[in-house]
Amino acid sequence: MNTIYYLASCDTCRKIIKSLPKNDSLVFHDIKQNPITPAELEVMHGLAGSYEALFSRKAQLYKSLDLKNKALTETDYRNYILEHYTFLSRPVFIIEGKIYIGNNQKVIAEVIKALS
Repeated sequence: MNTIYYLASCDTCRKIIKSLPKNDSLVFHDIKQNPITPAELEVMHGLAGSYEALFSRKAQLYKSLDLKNKALTETDYRNYILEHYTFLSRPVFIIEGKIYIGNNQKVIAEVIKALS
């Protein structure tokens, strides 16, 4: 199942979704309305290779909790992502068993190609 994990209130996510080719096989998963389960995170982890790769350092909570000055472990990254949706780097696409993380132009170009 091809899935996008995104935040409906995120302007960047909305812009990316509008740029995607029409694809009826893409399942939209709003991580605020429907939080990520530990099982879903394990699938992402298996594809990404680490929890850190899925973790967003741009989150306001990251700054307010002063996490940049803490030595975070893989377990910490996992727990923070499960604790609050804002810690997942977004959007995350899983397409044909491959993961695409984040919103940089290269990643989005790869997603568009994969969905076309």
